[in-house]
Amino acid sequence: MKTPANPTYTRYHPRWYRRRMPIFWWLRKAAYTGFILRELTSLAVGYSALLLMAKVAVLARGPGAYGAFVQWLAHPAVATFHTLVLMGLLFHTVTWLNLAPKALVLRARGRRVPDMAIALAHYGAWIVASGAILWLLAGR
Repeated sequence: MKTPANPTYTRYHPRWYRRRMPIFWWLRKAAYTGFILRELTSLAVGYSALLLMAKVAVLARGPGAYGAFVQWLAHPAVATFHTLVLMGLLFHTVTWLNLAPKALVLRARGRRVPDMAIALAHYGAWIVASGAILWLLAGR
Protein backbone atom coordinates (compact mmCIF):
# COMPACT_ATOMS: atom_id res chain seq x y z
CA MET A 1 0.00 0.00 0.00
CA LYS A 2 1.17 3.49 -0.86
CA THR A 3 1.92 6.06 1.89
CA PRO A 4 -0.28 9.19 1.61
CA ALA A 5 1.33 12.57 0.91
CA ASN A 6 0.06 13.85 4.26
CA PRO A 7 0.81 11.28 6.96
CA THR A 8 -1.46 13.02 9.54
CA TYR A 9 -4.51 12.68 7.27
CA THR A 10 -7.25 10.35 8.47
CA ARG A 11 -10.12 9.39 6.25
CA TYR A 12 -12.69 9.56 9.01
CA HIS A 13 -12.32 12.81 10.92
CA PRO A 14 -13.89 12.91 14.40
CA ARG A 15 -16.69 15.40 14.93
CA TRP A 16 -15.70 18.78 16.27
CA TYR A 17 -17.21 20.01 19.49
CA ARG A 18 -19.88 22.65 18.95
CA ARG A 19 -21.60 24.23 21.89
CA ARG A 20 -25.39 24.18 21.60
CA MET A 21 -26.84 27.62 21.02
CA PRO A 22 -30.44 28.44 21.96
CA ILE A 23 -32.59 29.96 19.23
CA PHE A 24 -33.19 33.17 21.19
CA TRP A 25 -29.51 33.78 22.05
CA TRP A 26 -29.88 37.36 20.84
CA LEU A 27 -32.27 38.26 23.67
CA ARG A 28 -29.46 38.02 26.26
CA LYS A 29 -27.97 41.44 25.49
CA ALA A 30 -29.63 44.65 24.37
CA ALA A 31 -26.94 45.20 21.72
CA TYR A 32 -27.66 41.79 20.18
CA THR A 33 -31.40 42.42 20.26
CA GLY A 34 -30.95 45.78 18.56
CA PHE A 35 -28.77 44.19 15.89
CA ILE A 36 -31.30 41.45 15.13
CA LEU A 37 -34.22 43.92 15.10
CA ARG A 38 -32.29 46.16 12.73
CA GLU A 39 -31.64 43.24 10.42
CA LEU A 40 -35.31 42.24 10.57
CA THR A 41 -36.39 45.75 9.62
CA SER A 42 -34.61 45.26 6.31
CA LEU A 43 -37.73 43.24 5.45
CA ALA A 44 -39.72 46.48 5.81
CA VAL A 45 -37.27 48.17 3.43
CA GLY A 46 -37.75 45.39 0.89
CA TYR A 47 -41.53 45.50 1.29
CA SER A 48 -41.51 49.26 0.70
CA ALA A 49 -39.51 48.80 -2.49
CA LEU A 50 -41.96 46.15 -3.70
CA LEU A 51 -44.91 48.39 -2.81
CA LEU A 52 -43.38 51.24 -4.82
CA MET A 53 -42.88 48.94 -7.84
CA ALA A 54 -46.48 47.74 -7.49
CA LYS A 55 -47.67 51.33 -7.44
CA VAL A 56 -45.77 52.11 -10.64
CA ALA A 57 -47.22 49.00 -12.29
CA VAL A 58 -50.74 49.98 -11.23
CA LEU A 59 -50.22 53.53 -12.51
CA ALA A 60 -49.29 52.06 -15.90
CA ARG A 61 -52.66 50.26 -16.05
CA GLY A 62 -54.68 53.46 -15.86
CA PRO A 63 -56.79 55.56 -13.50
CA GLY A 64 -59.29 52.81 -12.69
CA ALA A 65 -56.63 50.41 -11.47
CA TYR A 66 -54.94 53.20 -9.53
CA GLY A 67 -58.21 54.13 -7.84
CA ALA A 68 -58.74 50.53 -6.75
CA PHE A 69 -55.16 50.38 -5.47
CA VAL A 70 -55.61 53.57 -3.44
CA GLN A 71 -58.89 52.22 -2.09
CA TRP A 72 -57.07 49.05 -0.99
CA LEU A 73 -54.37 51.18 0.66
CA ALA A 74 -57.08 53.07 2.59
CA HIS A 75 -58.41 49.87 4.19
CA PRO A 76 -57.89 50.08 7.99
CA ALA A 77 -55.97 46.79 8.21
CA VAL A 78 -53.61 47.82 5.39
CA ALA A 79 -53.16 51.29 6.91
CA THR A 80 -52.33 49.73 10.29
CA PHE A 81 -49.83 47.36 8.69
CA HIS A 82 -48.22 50.26 6.82
CA THR A 83 -47.96 52.20 10.09
CA LEU A 84 -45.97 49.28 11.52
CA VAL A 85 -43.85 49.22 8.36
CA LEU A 86 -43.19 52.95 8.78
CA MET A 87 -42.04 52.42 12.37
CA GLY A 88 -39.72 49.66 11.17
CA LEU A 89 -38.35 51.95 8.45
CA LEU A 90 -37.72 54.74 10.94
CA PHE A 91 -35.94 52.33 13.31
CA HIS A 92 -33.86 51.02 10.42
CA THR A 93 -32.97 54.54 9.30
CA VAL A 94 -31.99 55.78 12.75
CA THR A 95 -29.83 52.73 13.50
CA TRP A 96 -28.25 52.98 10.04
CA LEU A 97 -27.38 56.64 10.56
CA ASN A 98 -26.01 55.86 14.03
CA LEU A 99 -23.65 53.34 12.42
CA ALA A 100 -22.25 55.91 9.99
CA PRO A 101 -19.52 57.26 12.32
CA LYS A 102 -18.28 53.72 12.96
CA ALA A 103 -18.14 52.85 9.26
CA LEU A 104 -16.87 56.19 7.96
CA VAL A 105 -13.64 57.55 9.39
CA LEU A 106 -12.88 61.01 8.05
CA ARG A 107 -9.72 63.00 8.61
CA ALA A 108 -9.35 66.76 8.25
CA ARG A 109 -5.94 68.43 8.67
CA GLY A 110 -4.50 65.23 10.09
CA ARG A 111 -7.13 64.87 12.81
CA ARG A 112 -10.10 62.57 12.92
CA VAL A 113 -13.48 64.22 12.44
CA PRO A 114 -15.58 63.64 15.59
CA ASP A 115 -18.24 60.95 15.42
CA MET A 116 -20.94 63.43 16.42
CA ALA A 117 -20.13 65.68 13.45
CA ILE A 118 -20.43 62.75 11.04
CA ALA A 119 -23.72 61.64 12.59
CA LEU A 120 -25.15 65.16 12.55
CA ALA A 121 -24.16 65.58 8.89
CA HIS A 122 -25.99 62.37 8.01
CA TYR A 123 -29.07 63.36 9.99
CA GLY A 124 -28.97 66.81 8.36
CA ALA A 125 -28.83 65.23 4.90
CA TRP A 126 -31.79 63.02 5.84
CA ILE A 127 -33.82 66.03 6.97
CA VAL A 128 -32.96 68.03 3.83
CA ALA A 129 -33.83 65.11 1.53
CA SER A 130 -37.10 64.49 3.39
CA GLY A 131 -37.97 68.18 3.22
CA ALA A 132 -37.26 68.28 -0.52
CA ILE A 133 -39.48 65.26 -1.11
CA LEU A 134 -42.29 66.75 0.98
CA TRP A 135 -41.94 70.04 -0.89
CA LEU A 136 -42.24 68.23 -4.23
CA LEU A 137 -45.21 66.14 -3.06
CA ALA A 138 -47.00 69.17 -1.65
CA GLY A 139 -46.95 70.80 -5.07
CA ARG A 140 -44.27 73.35 -4.29
